[in-house]
Amino acid sequence: MVSILNVNTKGCSMEKPNYKNDLTFDERVMMGIVRAAENFKRAHSLVFKKYGLSFPQYNILRVLEASEKGQNKISAVGKIMLTPGANMTGLAKRLEQNGFLERRPDPADERVTMLVITQKGRDTLKRIEVEKDQAIDRILEGIPQEAKETYLAVTKQIIKSTGLLQKEMSG
Repeated sequence: MVSILNVNTKGCSMEKPNYKNDLTFDERVMMGIVRAAENFKRAHSLVFKKYGLSFPQYNILRVLEASEKGQNKISAVGKIMLTPGANMTGLAKRLEQNGFLERRPDPADERVTMLVITQKGRDTLKRIEVEKDQAIDRILEGIPQEAKETYLAVTKQIIKSTGLLQKEMSG
């Protein structure tokens, strides 16, 4: 057995990086939010993968479950998820192939595709719920409720501000 004390780490990633963080405080705040979101997404993707779902596929099922009669227009689901139409089509096709949802024409306009969650989709969401909730509890463990409420309010304001900035910059 090799002692870690005797291992030569010269040239390995254990060395101090040749980088000085020159981000402003506000940039560090924003990058912290991004990193937290990325870590959350990666951790939850591992849970969803056990059930044959990707993170976006899981979100489609959640949107449908929360929609009236478990159905919604593919364009409406994409808008809620901020996912382009072409991506939504591929995600929906894979979910349909695996029995999690059905795609149907809208009776009011056959050019429009409706997504309808199946019983398999509902059952899968139920099975995921406990594990997902346990993971969230572990992530937020030790953070007081008041701090979580403040963070949520601040996050909502940042989402609003970034949305407005994006609109201004794009047109």
